[in-house]
Amino acid sequence: MRWDIPYAAPGQTVGLLGGSFDPAHEGHLHVTLEALKRFGLDQVWWLVSPGNPLKARGPAPLQDRIAEAGALAAHPRITVTGIEARMGTRYTAQTLARLQALYPRVRFTWLMGADNLAQFHLWDRWEDIMGTVPVGVIARPGQRLSARMSKAAERFARFRLPAAASHLLPHAAPPAWCFINIPMSHQSSTAIRAARAAAGGAAKM
Repeated sequence: MRWDIPYAAPGQTVGLLGGSFDPAHEGHLHVTLEALKRFGLDQVWWLVSPGNPLKARGPAPLQDRIAEAGALAAHPRITVTGIEARMGTRYTAQTLARLQALYPRVRFTWLMGADNLAQFHLWDRWEDIMGTVPVGVIARPGQRLSARMSKAAERFARFRLPAAASHLLPHAAPPAWCFINIPMSHQSSTAIRAARAAAGGAAKM
């Protein structure tokens, strides 16, 4: 499998789940499977980023993260890709512009957890992102209220689709977004890294 240039047929709906995936875990997979179902997507691409501009700590090497994510996401409708590194984009707005140029007849939907919506207004050109593609927001533990009270939710309140119409999101003209509640997964990359570090330290004692 090529990690750099994924395939999508003209007219397909593709969800984009970006992040460092440091490491990928069952929570990512759970969110992805729910997004495929609730938003009626043909595919979801995991965009494994070279680095998160909002995080001071650098992630593990890109190819290691891609390999680990690929082993976890063994599903015919999930593609793990490092296309951002190949395109040389660092910010989501840049990535979306390049992807739309590369795949002009594919319908992209940006996927994010509610924790990201809560601080979405800190992203580079966040309003442009909302105006570029539909955005699917998936509930995360402890983030429902902060997401719904966020600056982005307030700014784009009139463009929100009800959860019952979530399957219409990929075909909606942006700005359009939808917040869905799903069964919770409490796994996090931060906790997994901490556990691995603790295990490594114990092994050296």
